[in-house]
Amino acid sequence: MNIHEHQGKEILKHFGVSVPMGMVAETPDEAVQAAAKIASETGANTFAVKAQIHAGGRGKGGGVKIAKSLDEVRHFAEDILGMTLITHQTGPEGKLVRKILVEQGIYYPGESEPEEFYMSVLLNRATGRNIVMYSTEGGMDIETVAENTPDLIFKEEIDPAIGIQPFQARKIAFNLGLSSTALKQMIKFVTALYGAYEKSDSSMFEINPVFKTSDSLIMAADSKVNIDDNALYRHPEYAAMRDLNEEDPTEIEAGKFNLNFIKLDGNVGCMVNGAGLAMATMDIIKLSGGEPANFLDVGGTANAETVEAGFRIILKDDSVKAILINIFGGIVRCDRVAQGIVDAYQTIGNITIPVIVRLQGTNAEEAKILIDNSGLAVHSVITLQEAADKVRDLVV
Repeated sequence: MNIHEHQGKEILKHFGVSVPMGMVAETPDEAVQAAAKIASETGANTFAVKAQIHAGGRGKGGGVKIAKSLDEVRHFAEDILGMTLITHQTGPEGKLVRKILVEQGIYYPGESEPEEFYMSVLLNRATGRNIVMYSTEGGMDIETVAENTPDLIFKEEIDPAIGIQPFQARKIAFNLGLSSTALKQMIKFVTALYGAYEKSDSSMFEINPVFKTSDSLIMAADSKVNIDDNALYRHPEYAAMRDLNEEDPTEIEAGKFNLNFIKLDGNVGCMVNGAGLAMATMDIIKLSGGEPANFLDVGGTANAETVEAGFRIILKDDSVKAILINIFGGIVRCDRVAQGIVDAYQTIGNITIPVIVRLQGTNAEEAKILIDNSGLAVHSVITLQEAADKVRDLVV
């Protein structure tokens, strides 16, 4: 589950990670009030005004501004709130900005120049261990750094059984070129960051940039946090952070029926049971010359109701030119799936796009009888190759 920057910083702060003081605002008046409060408590005379959407690249799209007065806070809040922010991660349609984060400015004069670093904590699936990935090139796209200067990206692998060790935190601080107070602050920062990642059951923490102020304080100037959906039952306070405005409406509807659905940009809708079979089905669509329009796993407990719901969700995509239903009846019964297909045709009505159905396994013969007797214009196939051929004939 993705959350907003300000929510991620709440989690970081809870676990002892240093973050700038900030407040969320939904109107220009609230933004000014927040800035005034931050100024009174921290002495800050500059403020960051940041759009809160689930996407990176906000600064390049005009969604992050530095205000040097309360008047500028109001001006930037008026510009950003309500704008459709387009970044490299939103796509051309962009995202509507409903909230902003007004934050204490941490760029201020001092004895030394401020510095920016990159840092993330995530799972290395190849080794089954967590890694801290970090670089001196903070504030930049990490993909660009990896391509142009891979020697500036460091990785520290952490054994999850014992957690991050003091020598590892020191190694990270040394590799970032820090010394004295800044080194001690970074050791503390890294240790707290890893603890926050582990205790919050997150799948990724990305801080870009980690900021060293001119007086050697280390702070998370930004945060991108992904919470593991499978662990939300242990963290109801995180589940409450979900922002449905930032999610695809069809994915939200699919969640109500416990369907695993991800929208894609293709022209062939898929309905499959099991993630592995779903991936194979998407492969055969690609190999046949089509493009999968979605990933939809109805799971092992699929019934007529969930299949009908999946049908409705797929049909909401105007780009879908055909639907391929590929079900292997292991736990799920093929006749239940067939009944869901029949029910969907009867209740939705006027389904004009071709539907290709492959039902194999438990009660497959009963399923075939149900569909044959329904009078529906369904293309029945037996093998994956036949399914691919039908896609080629009907769509490509």
